[in-house]
Amino acid sequence: MSPEGSCFTCSDAAVPARVVDLLGDGLARADTGAGPAEISVALVDVRPGDLVLVHAGEAIARIEGDR
Repeated sequence: MSPEGSCFTCSDAAVPARVVDLLGDGLARADTGAGPAEISVALVDVRPGDLVLVHAGEAIARIEGDR
């Protein structure tokens, strides 16, 4: 991430999203605050209700202390 909070390679920012349910095959439905989105959760261990950071459709981290 750059000092401005966006990705060096694509200039996109990671946004928080709440996992609503797991869909299987490493995918989940999440609430981004701007509406529902299907995201990949292949890189993180999550369960419904967890808050994650999403970048380019991929959950890259679970926000600690949220369980």
